[in-house]
Amino acid sequence: MEKTNFFAVDLGATSGRTILGSIHEGRLVQRELTRFPNRIIQARGHFYWDIYALYDEIVRGLKKVADEGEHISSIGIDTWGVDIVCVGKDGGLLRNPYSYRDPHTEGVMDDYFRHVPKDEVYQRTGIQFMNFNTLFQLYAMHRDGDSALQAADKILFVPDALTYLLTGEKVCEYTILSTGQLMNPNTGRIDQRLLAPMGLDESRFGRYVNPGDVVGTLSEEVQRMTGLGPVPVVAVAGHDTGSAVAAVPALDPNYAYLSCGTWSLLGIETKDAIVNEKSYAYNFTNEGGIEGTTRFLKNICGMWLLERCRQEWTDAPADVNRINDDAMLAEPFRSMIDPDDPRFANPTSMVEAIREYCIETGQPVPQDYRQTARCIFESLALRYRQVLGYLRELAAFPIERLHVIGGGTYNRHLMQMTADSLGIPVVTGPVEGTAIGNIMMQAKAVGLVDNIRDMRAVVADSIELGTYLPQDNGAWDSAYERFLEVQLRASKA
Repeated sequence: MEKTNFFAVDLGATSGRTILGSIHEGRLVQRELTRFPNRIIQARGHFYWDIYALYDEIVRGLKKVADEGEHISSIGIDTWGVDIVCVGKDGGLLRNPYSYRDPHTEGVMDDYFRHVPKDEVYQRTGIQFMNFNTLFQLYAMHRDGDSALQAADKILFVPDALTYLLTGEKVCEYTILSTGQLMNPNTGRIDQRLLAPMGLDESRFGRYVNPGDVVGTLSEEVQRMTGLGPVPVVAVAGHDTGSAVAAVPALDPNYAYLSCGTWSLLGIETKDAIVNEKSYAYNFTNEGGIEGTTRFLKNICGMWLLERCRQEWTDAPADVNRINDDAMLAEPFRSMIDPDDPRFANPTSMVEAIREYCIETGQPVPQDYRQTARCIFESLALRYRQVLGYLRELAAFPIERLHVIGGGTYNRHLMQMTADSLGIPVVTGPVEGTAIGNIMMQAKAVGLVDNIRDMRAVVADSIELGTYLPQDNGAWDSAYERFLEVQLRASKA
């Protein structure tokens, strides 16, 4: 049996990659072709993504495939969620898209709720309220008379916009749409009631597609640029978390997952959306998964905290693994923060924001990178415990272990802290879960696997998993009580 190759584009909020994935005799092998930064551009009071630079990097990866003489069966693209690109009537992109970290959505939710009440928005979408959700980005753009929105013939989510640049096809993929707080999970379509305050309707978006659908083939222009033929472009789970969860190597349902990277996304997989008073109160989200599943989860600010601090530290090692090790030299549970406090979303100085939080809550202020890093790691593990407690109240099954995927699994100290904090085994891997889920969805599209269970069996047979067992649960019980007290003090500050 010959190996079958797939080309995966995996774009995160700080970097991107192109990967060649191969499946041969039921096992998956992947090789990174290119890696590149994904930088937020600040100009004239706004924060943008450079969509053409990302497109150019995809083309560069495809050229490398052609230069190496590799045959690829298809191409799939996944990215972060919520952000959108406006396309004009002439087919041109009207400008670089806003980043979800742009300040134009600050305070916009309350304005929007004057048109559609908050509880009604949740009942219609089941999506966690975050000011950067697509719903509120569109409302802010409408409110501000944004020229790109006013002139837009189509509105495309980022992975769909990149697919459009490759194929000329304008689509709206199910999983990426589900991130925007625009979609009714019962219908899988955009809810017109939510668009009405902006004077929009679903015709302004691309045609609906689901993971596994073939969108189109590389345009003649891209074929000439890359040296490839009319390679099919497949709609994978366009939202990176959707692709990552598709790669969780779990063969029974009694687990929670944690996609651990710039963001931490902690949740469970369910057949139907969970939309009730408790999920509303806890601000959980219901996002689309593959094969009609729902990813019931909560967004938690993740390694963004450390990434931003690293940009400021002048005395810390360049090697992040060395920073992780050095953090263990600091005193445990000296200081803690709520990672989801709004002040940590995009501060001018993350180090200063952490210092101010500690001062306001009456805690010792971290004095160096070691203490700050330990504060971040312990605080994340404690926040995971809090959110897992909410999940246990809402899940219809016992949660017996946590599967962790993504780059955060490289931090063995954080993984052990998470096992200790939660009191259940933590199983790590795959590290490159998003790319693997992307590749496996393409494999399903060409018939190499039949369903999500087969996909996960291939993943489990192809990677080495790590396991962390709980050790010092008593110390973490005491720390968790302090964490809740600190949260309460911060809310009153």
